[in-house]
Amino acid sequence: MAYLLQIDFKMTGPFGDAMTQAFTELAQSINHEEGFISKIWTENAETGEAGGIYKFTTKEAAEKYLAMHTKRLAGFGIDNVNAKIFVINEQLTEINKG
Repeated sequence: MAYLLQIDFKMTGPFGDAMTQAFTELAQSINHEEGFISKIWTENAETGEAGGIYKFTTKEAAEKYLAMHTKRLAGFGIDNVNAKIFVINEQLTEINKG
C-alpha cells in the first residue's frame, strides 16, 4: 500500500524555467527522504500557486515529510499550506497508467 501527499500553497514565483533552476537542488534532496517514491511538481503562475503530488511507502513517512516541509516553507515566508494524505488504490491506478 502506498500513500499520496498533495500539497499546494500561494507563491509569487519563480515559475517555469526559473523555478527549475531555483529548486533543482531541493528536488534532488527530496529523493533521499525516508519512504519517498516520487513527486510531480505543480505550478500555476496565473493563480500564483505551486506545490506537489508525492508518493510515499507509508502514511508515517508522508506525515513526517509534511511536517518537515511545512516548517521549510514557513522559512520561505509561506505559511498557508494546504495538504491532504490519501491511500492510493494501486489496482485502479495501474489500469489508468498511474
